[in-house]
Amino acid sequence: MEPVWRQQGRGRGRSQEAQGARFRPGGGRGGRTEAPHSAAPLDKFEEIRKSNQAAAQRLVESHVSSSSSDDEDDDDRERQDGKRGQILASTFTTYTNQTGGDATGLVRTGQYLSDLFQSGALTCLICIASVKRTQQVWSCCSCFSLFHLPCIQKWAKDSVFLVSSVTDDDFGQKQHPWPCPKCRAEYPPSAKPNRYMCYCGKLQDPPADPWLVPHSCGSVCQKELKPTCGHTCLLLCHPGPCPPCPKMVSVACMCGKAKPLPRRCSNKAWSCQQQCGKLLPCRQHTCSQTCHTECRPCPRVSVQSCVCGRQKAERPCSSPQWNCQQVCGFPLPCGNHACEKVCHDGVCPPCPRSVSRTCPCGKTKSSLPCTEEVMPCGDTCDRRLSCLKHTCSMRCHRGSCETCRQEVEKECRCGKHRKLMPCHKEYLCDSKCPKTRSCQRHQCRRKCCPGNCPPCDQSCGRTLGCRNHKCPSVCHQGSCYPCPENVDVRCSCGSTVLVVPCGRERSTKPPRCKEPCRCPPSCHHPTREAHRCHPGPCAPCRQPCLLPLAGCSHTCPQACHDLVLVRSQQVGVQLAGPWEQPTEPAFVQKALPCPPCQVPIPTPVPCHRQGRFSCGRPCGRPLTCGNHTCSRECHLVTDGNKCEVCEEGCSKPRPPGCPHPCPRSCHRDDCPPCSQMIRQRCHCKISILYVECMILTAADDQTKVKLSSCNNQCPKELSCGHRCKQVCHPGECEDRCQQKVKLRCPCRRIKKVGAPAMKEAEQRAAQEEEQKKLQVSLKNQRLVLIISRVTVRY
Repeated sequence: MEPVWRQQGRGRGRSQEAQGARFRPGGGRGGRTEAPHSAAPLDKFEEIRKSNQAAAQRLVESHVSSSSSDDEDDDDRERQDGKRGQILASTFTTYTNQTGGDATGLVRTGQYLSDLFQSGALTCLICIASVKRTQQVWSCCSCFSLFHLPCIQKWAKDSVFLVSSVTDDDFGQKQHPWPCPKCRAEYPPSAKPNRYMCYCGKLQDPPADPWLVPHSCGSVCQKELKPTCGHTCLLLCHPGPCPPCPKMVSVACMCGKAKPLPRRCSNKAWSCQQQCGKLLPCRQHTCSQTCHTECRPCPRVSVQSCVCGRQKAERPCSSPQWNCQQVCGFPLPCGNHACEKVCHDGVCPPCPRSVSRTCPCGKTKSSLPCTEEVMPCGDTCDRRLSCLKHTCSMRCHRGSCETCRQEVEKECRCGKHRKLMPCHKEYLCDSKCPKTRSCQRHQCRRKCCPGNCPPCDQSCGRTLGCRNHKCPSVCHQGSCYPCPENVDVRCSCGSTVLVVPCGRERSTKPPRCKEPCRCPPSCHHPTREAHRCHPGPCAPCRQPCLLPLAGCSHTCPQACHDLVLVRSQQVGVQLAGPWEQPTEPAFVQKALPCPPCQVPIPTPVPCHRQGRFSCGRPCGRPLTCGNHTCSRECHLVTDGNKCEVCEEGCSKPRPPGCPHPCPRSCHRDDCPPCSQMIRQRCHCKISILYVECMILTAADDQTKVKLSSCNNQCPKELSCGHRCKQVCHPGECEDRCQQKVKLRCPCRRIKKVGAPAMKEAEQRAAQEEEQKKLQVSLKNQRLVLIISRVTVRY
């Protein structure tokens, strides 16, 4: 039975036929028609209702699974994969034609091409964002990484600026190179990227063509291959390194004995497997290895003499020169001395004493024979000391001069202090350098620094753009290099892996996997419906339930309902404020019971109504709360079909003074004590107190006074000017100050210590004394006036 407001011709919910009769021409009294704009609110209401239903359906589908859309887009994916295969085939055609279909040399280049088509696989390491096919990019010639053109321009400018600010005395005058953010390969200043070019560098601002590789011009690459062989790349303009050269050339073997054979240019070195036979550098043996490029040193051993010829030993043929470590001892030409050099070849050197000699200080020359020693000359030494400022003051002597000990005024290394000290000692003051090091973050703090502060030796430690690691480099100025780590993003089953730069794993979608989903079923069915691997939970089971129904021999024909999204009961509960969070989600998964059997049987009623049936009136059975009755339509109470659960709030009266509602739903027993906190100010109105509602409502008057006190001294002032000594209390303060004060007599000669009452008495006596003096002076003035008037009359 429909509600009253939905019945035809009643209230706002008139049917469409009734609404149409209202606007029919000639209808109504006098044939008048209402304005057509009166139907606009109803149309708008219907439109909003449909949009809300569609939004709710999308929300439910998003909560259930994200794989259903993948199943629907399988055909689109297959078309995209076919288009991608055609683009790759057109790019590799010229290469595979040369290799006869062999694509083993295209593995590395093919990985770069597949990353271009994989969503989220290419990332700009400077801004940690995806590189899209419509954005302008720059590719590194060393590591082939792609960067956004504005990002790499800013990187190059900042790098040159930082190097110039640290190294140049005349800032900005020198031209410094800038590095790649990933491989740190240096580029000259003239190579700063200022234009958007294709990969091969032929076309500026290449247009976006859906049938070409992104950022490609579509023409042949023609870059010089590495290692240099004289040939160029045959692929269409492509990212990544050029593949090995596929050309066929005729080359001889490595030893040159065999005839030339046709070989692939990228793998043209080959061996004929014959013995080399070349004479080795030892001039005694020949090379016994198979065909190769350069012969190794001779591995054999032979008896060889040392350089001086005194000893012989077995040594490798590859090192024939060796020394026996004995002193030569051969007589020198002077006939008085022997050669003191270790084992050597050639003629012994002349006697070192046979040449012209001098005294130790070098002032007096002598031509004595080599058998006599040259004596000191007796003059002052005058040789430069180690300080290079003073000379030796001793007489001519053998050996080195002593250390300079003259007292001189020295300036410290930083130039701030001067001091008298020995010349051979270095003067270093204790003042620490306050300058900032090259990192512009830390102070030098080196003692007596001359100004050339050393580079910062601390670790940088700043968080990199990936937000997962910290910079391991030495503390530096400017931006840190991108994180060099890579992270694997796997599909749900783990079969497909997508390698992305560190920091992109949170925003990168899992890769598409063609393997079947391996998640176990979450319902009573033994297996799930066959579908591909997908991220997130599986879609709800759409297989027939087929569970036996209660009371008959039929099975449930409905779709599986073991896990169905049901609106949570806490959705309608009003929260206390934004700080309170719901304990349950808005939708929860529950197992719904099978519906009644609808299979007709040969009786006047359907199978499920056989026997006891519903009268259509409200149930009226008392609910478990004991306060309300069941409002459902007449039904049979069984274990699986019980009366409804009371969802009303508690309506029992609260204790006197408690302003909070009962937190429990409708219940039979007594309400629990209120545990919420009541905020109130103390008696002195300074502190804020939080008292449990249950304690405050159950307390007597005296206890409430204590609970409302902050237990601090009362801040109010008495009439005497002193502060109240009582603890925080209600009402007015008692004007009975007991604090001692100093009192003086009226003539202010004697002072005593008394209570404030004595002080007040003293003040009153002084006031009375002053009033008496004023009265006496007034009387005297009146007498003077009277006497003066009498004298004037007479």
